[in-house]
Amino acid sequence: MVRLALDAGHGLNTPGKRCLKSLDKNETREWVLNSRIANYVQESLGDYEGIEVLRLDDTTGRVDVPLKTRTDKANSFNADILISIHHNAGINGGNGGGVVVYRYPSSLSKTKDYQKKLYDKVIKHNKLKGNRVSPLATGNFHITRESKMPALILENGFMDSKTDVPIILRDDHARKTASGIVEFLVEEFKLKKRPAKDDKLKDNQVYRVICGSFKSRKNAEIRQQELRKAGFDSFVVIHDISKE
Repeated sequence: MVRLALDAGHGLNTPGKRCLKSLDKNETREWVLNSRIANYVQESLGDYEGIEVLRLDDTTGRVDVPLKTRTDKANSFNADILISIHHNAGINGGNGGGVVVYRYPSSLSKTKDYQKKLYDKVIKHNKLKGNRVSPLATGNFHITRESKMPALILENGFMDSKTDVPIILRDDHARKTASGIVEFLVEEFKLKKRPAKDDKLKDNQVYRVICGSFKSRKNAEIRQQELRKAGFDSFVVIHDISKE
């Protein structure tokens, strides 16, 4: 069983974590953007077997869960990988930006390998490459430093960039980003799709379609005639609704 610790960074009302007002009149909160992607990832992974997902954030957004609580949960869960979803800032209304993936500076080679693969898959799907000199970055962040498993922070575009804001606000961008994350996980951990449910009927079974219920026998027979003229076999039955 593969265990994924999935994190939507911050909380709904964390101070300062929002889109620049001059670029987004609604000042969309970062957690809203982060959580939307995390939800799509979790939903998509439901189609695969052999993986268990633990959300580290408060999925209502009302509480900004402390970083220590998040890493403690991931460590207790014995996760195989931690992915924390964020959106960046620092362009101050200028152009450029793009996706950046962080790891801890002294992380193992496996984490470095995951970092590159996750970045490549996300960019493949959402095309938000940007102009960062070091899109594969390192940083001394608590969630990557204190986690016992390979841990990555995905900064999915800049909330104060003229280039990125119109893109990161779109739902289809969030879905594409989630698709990149899921594709990375599927390939890296060899996840298999759940088998489709067998909907084949037995030889003595059929589906019946009821084309209306009428209080009047005459109206029922009119409908029957209409169906027969259209080439459908039909019949009228009396059903006692008091027994339902």
